[in-house]
Amino acid sequence: MILVTGATGTVGREVVRRLPVDLRFRVMSRNPERVVGLRPPVEAVHGDHRDRRSLVRALRGVSAAFLVTADVGGDGDARFIRAARSAGVRHIVKLSAAAVADPGADDLITRWQRGNEELLRGSGMEWTLLRPRSFMSNTLSWAATVRAERVVRALCGASGNACVDPRDIADVAVRALTGDGHAGRSYTLTGPEAITAAEQTAQLAELLGRPLRFEELGREQARAALRVRYPHELVEALLQSAQRQRAGAKAQVDGTVPVLLGRPAGSFRGWARDHLGAFV
Repeated sequence: MILVTGATGTVGREVVRRLPVDLRFRVMSRNPERVVGLRPPVEAVHGDHRDRRSLVRALRGVSAAFLVTADVGGDGDARFIRAARSAGVRHIVKLSAAAVADPGADDLITRWQRGNEELLRGSGMEWTLLRPRSFMSNTLSWAATVRAERVVRALCGASGNACVDPRDIADVAVRALTGDGHAGRSYTLTGPEAITAAEQTAQLAELLGRPLRFEELGREQARAALRVRYPHELVEALLQSAQRQRAGAKAQVDGTVPVLLGRPAGSFRGWARDHLGAFV
């Protein structure tokens, strides 16, 4: 039995879509009613990292799990790992971040993910670490201003980011969960090229068939915009991450995705074409 956590999230829902229909698996979410498209005998169960009893129920009979946590600075990973070890889980595939491998990255998010990786490596279970670069789907945050103003506002408009299609991350996760040879491996996952926000804007404009304008946000403008959505500590971590991008830390393309999947990594143009409805 495989357990997929974060089943309503960006990557988790794609993992659910890709697991073979004849494979026994279960999906876990704090809101299982939001998990759609499941076919029997696959079941959606309630699970919350802060509720040990819910983890015990979700992990019963599970041999491998896909672990996603989003409570930055919290102990969700520690709670899940303890429960999984007690339940006899043999292998955990964890969604982490590419910045973990960058010695120059020392923001709150990266430190948290490093600590979580250490917990998993020391757990006694088999592990696989997925370290993606920024998700292409992060550009969905531009949709409202694209629709209303035909403008994209972002930091680091001229700095490349080898962002990755979340569907590629999910494909790698499924291989790690269902295949051999992935235990003890850390995979850095990127797209096929480093692309700037200005270039992404131009590609969106071409696909939409209408002009779009890119406006570079200053640091204080970005801080004010982020504070609407995130707490102070997370805002500062995101700004530190943006500074690293401006210095070129996110531009390196890694060849792991095509090696593991036997095909090229998905491009931003391809991702945008498939999600164009969000920007219309």
